[in-house]
Amino acid sequence: MMPSQRLKLFKVFASGPSLRRRVAYSLAIVRLILVPVIFLAVYYLFVMWGIVDRIVSVDAAVAMEAEQASIQMLDARRSERAYFLLHDPADLRENRGDMTRLEKTIRNCARLNPHQEKITTRILTLAGQYRTDMQAVAEMRAEAPASAQERIQEAARKYEIDLAALLRRGRRLSRSNFVLQLHNLTQTFNSSVTAAGTEDPAVQKTAEKLRASSGEILRLASRLEGQSWAQVQQDHQKARNLLDRSEWVLGSVSLFVFLLSIWVSFTLPRQVVKPLVDLKDAVDHAAAGNYEIVFNLQGEGEIVQLANSVRKLIAHVREKSREVEASPDASDRAP
Repeated sequence: MMPSQRLKLFKVFASGPSLRRRVAYSLAIVRLILVPVIFLAVYYLFVMWGIVDRIVSVDAAVAMEAEQASIQMLDARRSERAYFLLHDPADLRENRGDMTRLEKTIRNCARLNPHQEKITTRILTLAGQYRTDMQAVAEMRAEAPASAQERIQEAARKYEIDLAALLRRGRRLSRSNFVLQLHNLTQTFNSSVTAAGTEDPAVQKTAEKLRASSGEILRLASRLEGQSWAQVQQDHQKARNLLDRSEWVLGSVSLFVFLLSIWVSFTLPRQVVKPLVDLKDAVDHAAAGNYEIVFNLQGEGEIVQLANSVRKLIAHVREKSREVEASPDASDRAP
């Protein structure tokens, strides 16, 4: 007879679905852990892209267009003065071309940033008024009277003499003083030419309107440029704040996900592996010849089915062992 064996109880607890589904759920949970980090990263990336795109495509572009509009208005004023001086149709055509380019630039600003529609509409209205006044001057002006031409020639001769004198003594002057005197000399010449070319009261009145409208255009263009650069600075600060907030949020979420992944890496494998370890201990116990084993099976799935099969196998081996022990031959062989 074999020595009495102590009854051994093994619990094989595999709650939940089958092992295949459990492994699939585990992999799905591991992937889902990364979803918040990926989602937040993509979200902040798109928001940052929107801010940068606005800076490059709208605010900075409008500021540069407004600066170009100011330059075009200054070119138009220069060709206007040249026309008052020489009455050359080429200067009039150049003035019209400058105004056409200015209007195109302002329309482009209105297209890029509709929020500045009030300023751009006002500039376009003034540009149309300037065109009308310039056309009126062209229609009123005929050849300048002889007296006016003589005064223009006299002003030109005086400017030439004064400029030559300034150049002769220029070596003894400081650079800043030389530039200042040259600027004053040029301004005096421009004033003399303008006065000589606009002695007609109607022309003079229209010239004043031209100066007023062009000055207002320059002021509004400068305002548009300043507001656009201010918006660039505001968007830049918004981007910096968003970057700081994204670093803090992504850091916090990444830490939480890291801790959660550690918990999952310990919890899920334990639920999958522990029933197999319990089953292995039961098989080792039976392999050592201890067949008095009781299984407490809980749950469902492949592991419980395997444990049930092992239980039947051990029960069958135990019965066969008992039959062998109870046979006459086994009794004869007993000492």
